[in-house]
Amino acid sequence: MPEPGISGEQLEVWAAVATMLERLPAALDAQLQRDSGLTHFEHGVLTALDTAPDRTLRMSTLAGYAHSTLSRLSRAVTRLERKGWVRRVVDPTDGRFTLATLTGDGHEKVAASTPAHQALVQRLVFDTISPAQARQLGVIARRIADAVDAAPSWKPPHRAAPLRRDG
Repeated sequence: MPEPGISGEQLEVWAAVATMLERLPAALDAQLQRDSGLTHFEHGVLTALDTAPDRTLRMSTLAGYAHSTLSRLSRAVTRLERKGWVRRVVDPTDGRFTLATLTGDGHEKVAASTPAHQALVQRLVFDTISPAQARQLGVIARRIADAVDAAPSWKPPHRAAPLRRDG
């Protein structure tokens, strides 16, 4: 009868994953803070809005994409509003909801902050593995994310073009 818990080989894999989960977000956050004055969370919020139709999403949808409580998202959006990058309005089709909309200045912020962020992701993730490993990593990450929470997650538009600085 197998012993409870994970095997030695699984423990080695888990140690590597746990280490990556600690180091990668810290590296991404540090780069964005240094270069753009944004947290990784804030950049994700701005990017989700930038790729949404009319650059607008319900706050509840945005919270789901960010795997965040509405409270945490609201605090972040308040910071982004103060900088003029996002505005909130009551949903005219259903007053129970609040919409977050990326402003023109917010689009400019995303366009300016994304190239360096993507360069770091390229260097830390994609330059260290093969294209086949990258595809497998995507499959694995989606399976684990779905096991944790099957709620819909943010997905970039199909074959998204690089961000442009035109409004």
